[in-house]
Amino acid sequence: MALSLKPLSGFKPYPGPLVTVIMDGVGLGKRDDSDGVFLACKPALDALFQEKLFTRLKAHGRAVGLPSDEDMGNSEVGHNALGGGRVVLQGAALVNAAVSSGKIFESQAWDELRRRGSAGATVHFIGLLSDGNVHSHVNHLYAMIDRCAREGIKRLRVHPLLDGRDVGAKSALDYVEPLEARLRELSRQGRDYRIASGGGRMVTTMDRYNADWSVVERGWKAHVLGEGRQFASAGAAIKAYYAEDPKMTDQYMDSFVVAEGGRPVGAIQDGDAVVFFNFRGDRAIEISRAFDEPGFKEFDRKRRPEVFYAGIMEYDGEARIPRNFLVEPPAIERVLGTYLCGAGVSSFAVSETQKFGHVTYFWNGNNSGYIDEKLEKYVEIPSDKVTFDQRPWMKAAEIADETLAAVASGRWKFIRLNFANADMVGHTGVPAAVRVAVEAVDLGLGRIAAGVEKAKGVLMVTADHGNADCMWTEKNGKRSPHVAHTLNPVPFIIKDYSGANAWELSEVRTPGLSNVAATICNLLGFTAPADYDPSLVRLT
Repeated sequence: MALSLKPLSGFKPYPGPLVTVIMDGVGLGKRDDSDGVFLACKPALDALFQEKLFTRLKAHGRAVGLPSDEDMGNSEVGHNALGGGRVVLQGAALVNAAVSSGKIFESQAWDELRRRGSAGATVHFIGLLSDGNVHSHVNHLYAMIDRCAREGIKRLRVHPLLDGRDVGAKSALDYVEPLEARLRELSRQGRDYRIASGGGRMVTTMDRYNADWSVVERGWKAHVLGEGRQFASAGAAIKAYYAEDPKMTDQYMDSFVVAEGGRPVGAIQDGDAVVFFNFRGDRAIEISRAFDEPGFKEFDRKRRPEVFYAGIMEYDGEARIPRNFLVEPPAIERVLGTYLCGAGVSSFAVSETQKFGHVTYFWNGNNSGYIDEKLEKYVEIPSDKVTFDQRPWMKAAEIADETLAAVASGRWKFIRLNFANADMVGHTGVPAAVRVAVEAVDLGLGRIAAGVEKAKGVLMVTADHGNADCMWTEKNGKRSPHVAHTLNPVPFIIKDYSGANAWELSEVRTPGLSNVAATICNLLGFTAPADYDPSLVRLT
């Protein structure tokens, strides 16, 4: 049965569309020399900051379903909240609860892992080794390693992916060395627990949205085939790469293989069990496909071992990726897109590859594909395959072009788009590039605003989390690049070019991203669903 929306009393239709611009990574920072958003030349955004319908939204911590307000927001949970209309417990919180209760070890997937490990097969863990709590948390890995030891599993290998993005840019040894020590301590009473391979997250394994399959192929070669530059230990690999290139940061560090006598110590073999321990889905899907998909053709795997593969969570509920997982994903039903399709509202979504899944998959509650293909159109613009500080303008111009064409067509009543620049370039920690990224977004925003004004529509501008608003931090007089998301609020602006309705901000006590869906309902002329967090505006 289709979900429906009731008309909003007193609302007057307007000719143009509602266009929602998500400026990924644009937060409201300290307004000082560290704030790339503040420093950028951004006349369009500065003008919108002066609008009557301007406020600040929480985009991190409990406001987006994360365990605590010390947890930075991210694009996945941000778009879940934007499209879902309410706060839903997210990956980190779900996994924390499953680990604390022991429920994670009661799953069918863990039973199979235990069975294989107890029979002498190797248990492998692949994932991002940090406590950034955006894609993974090292505590989850430690809990599973310790459980393996208690359950008598003799042979275990870890394939850590280095972060340097949600944590310090050169902090890999802070995570690898304690892990190596922990594995040495557990390698007694007949156990053999070691690190086997790894590499930086942006060049090894963690690609997303089919942007660059060579990243996954590089990880496959290191983890599965044992092919790559060899070192005596993971710590030795990291130290060698740092020494060879003092500017090297963890996220771009080449892959490595731990070997003895020229032979890799932990290539994945037939009969083994493999767990990918990232809880966030976007950068986990492609490696999961490489393990799970029989007709896989994205690259030559050379050898596909018969293994039991599981994610710590299910990463795509509709496509069932992966087939096996340890913790049930958040159930996000009755998302905004479902209601709008039920009400017959035509929708258009566009972004470049790096954030395409955010305005589609995550916006629609972790479900891929169309809700109603007759009413919707999704456009993906292929991202550049270079480091983002080299082309900080990314595809902002092309996204603006597609949006303006959609506005001018008159076909779409609701249009949403994501500018990836401030987030993706913000992660590089290169101040000059960060400012250019924000300026590229502002140029696109100004063009879109003019198009919406011409069509007599409504413009909504916001962000999913901060990033470019903090380019560096300072301690003891020394500046260090800040490459992670921030805890800062994000802007929320409405500019009604139609003049059909008189809006004012409602009195939401602690406004957050989850209030946006109800706001969209109102701006389109509908009363929001009763279980949605309240709208940020009301008719006067």
